Amino acid sequence: MKGLHQQSSLLSALSKHDLIPTEMVDKISEGFIQQNKPFIRYLVEDKNFNANRIAAILSKSFGYPVIDLTEFDTSLVPEGIRNEKLVRKHGALPLFLRGKVLFVAMSDPTNLDALEEIQFNTGYTTELILASEQELHKCIDKVLEDESSALDISDIDTDELSDMDVQEDTTDDNVGATGDKDDAPIVVYINKILLDAIKKGASDLHFEPYEKSYRIRFRVDGILAEVAKPPIALASRMAARLKVMSKLDIAERRVPQDGRIKLALSRKKSIDFRVSTLPTMWGEKIVMRILDSSSAMLGIDMLGYEPEQKKIYMDALAQPQGMILVTGPTGSGKTVSLYTGLNILNTQERNISTAEDPVEINLEGINQVQINARAGLTFPSALRSFLRQDPDIVMVGEIRDLETAEIAIKAAQTGHLVLSTLHTNSAAETLTRLLNMGVPSYNVASSVSIIIAQRLARRLCMQCKEEEKVPPQELINQGFPADKVNEIKLFKAVGCEHCTGGYKGRVGIYEVIKISSEVASIIMEGGNSLDIAAQCQKEGFNNLRQSGIQKAMQGVTSLEEINRVTSA
Repeated sequence: MKGLHQQSSLLSALSKHDLIPTEMVDKISEGFIQQNKPFIRYLVEDKNFNANRIAAILSKSFGYPVIDLTEFDTSLVPEGIRNEKLVRKHGALPLFLRGKVLFVAMSDPTNLDALEEIQFNTGYTTELILASEQELHKCIDKVLEDESSALDISDIDTDELSDMDVQEDTTDDNVGATGDKDDAPIVVYINKILLDAIKKGASDLHFEPYEKSYRIRFRVDGILAEVAKPPIALASRMAARLKVMSKLDIAERRVPQDGRIKLALSRKKSIDFRVSTLPTMWGEKIVMRILDSSSAMLGIDMLGYEPEQKKIYMDALAQPQGMILVTGPTGSGKTVSLYTGLNILNTQERNISTAEDPVEINLEGINQVQINARAGLTFPSALRSFLRQDPDIVMVGEIRDLETAEIAIKAAQTGHLVLSTLHTNSAAETLTRLLNMGVPSYNVASSVSIIIAQRLARRLCMQCKEEEKVPPQELINQGFPADKVNEIKLFKAVGCEHCTGGYKGRVGIYEVIKISSEVASIIMEGGNSLDIAAQCQKEGFNNLRQSGIQKAMQGVTSLEEINRVTSA
């Protein structure tokens, strides 16, 4: 109720000054209720209102001064009170102290809870200063990035590196961003590459040797792009350095190896990398997956679930037993969805165990088991052990075979909440996959609570996206609701200095279905995935395509991107 009252006050102020036409107030109010974001951010990002004009109007209406953060010296931000959790939660940045008064920049003058919480946590009296929504979030990102970065490594001319020796160190798992004991050029160069990948938000790094060239690529927002071409003479030396950092055998070049690196960015923040080497025709290809634990702490509101989908997931997590299945191809965000659910469940009263291959992100308070098939520690053996250790919640990294499926289903039927993944294209196909594995239909129908199929789509850059005109008939052909084609506003990617090809970040697209009695009956009667999908449509569950269309209609992503990640 408090949030709706704040929204009403803001709407009243903005419409009074003719920023929002009176006839649009109700429509904007209804649209905001469907979003999981602060009202000012919704106006700027989803409705394309001018952030500076909003700040100016709210300054007049509420009597707070406005600050231009484009010229603000971020070194003034007091170091001892940069609470990242509070800053991100409220979009409120402490700017500077004057005596016992802490001045805090916010875009929403009605969010007094933020000021009270900051005052409680810091012990200082707080004063509000208004700021443009866009400028504020740029400034927040800069302050928090500056705090977490331990070193700014300058560019290195790779042509000068080819004749230099590499000094290796094997001292500690925590490899600092400064190159540990030495400052050998390749050590510095590798560290620069790793830091650049983190700053660009890459999920993977690829180091690839060829006959006459060597390239380094980053996967950003799901798309691979070349970022550097060092001399081919450096290939073996770079591989050796990465293998030393990963605690791998640098003399072994004939077989694949797997390792991990912990890169310390500061005393409080570190990033893990999962490293895989592969012998190829011209050397060792090395792929590094960035495992940032903060991605598992985003919270369900940041993942992109529609309100009704979020409710189904949260209701399933609140049940004492049953099975939650998340499905999708590699790289579709299944792990983050599962870890987000585990974080919600992770309380002192619950015993949570996971079996993973590999363990990607370490979660405090959860018993995580790394599968090791060579040593006999398989998914089935780990699950059997879990059930002898009084678990409340069990997570199985992936159901790959009948034995794992049967034990997981047994656990779900005997008072345990089970979370797991499968590799299928849709929610309906997940059920038939279990049946094809040999799981009896009555076990599938009685144990599975919900299925989440998902994809990741790139978010449009809010700085440069442009409206895209699409003929109404084409929209209908693409699956948009026929009764709304004349109201739909779509946007396309353009590209600017703030993004990559017109996109920045990713958002989840979900198909979330609850196993109703009707769906259970279809399973029991031997129905196929088409029968199940038809019943889910009848019950009002959006499929992946429909969910993607919603995201395009909300201006979050483009029709082109939806077509890339879902079938038309």
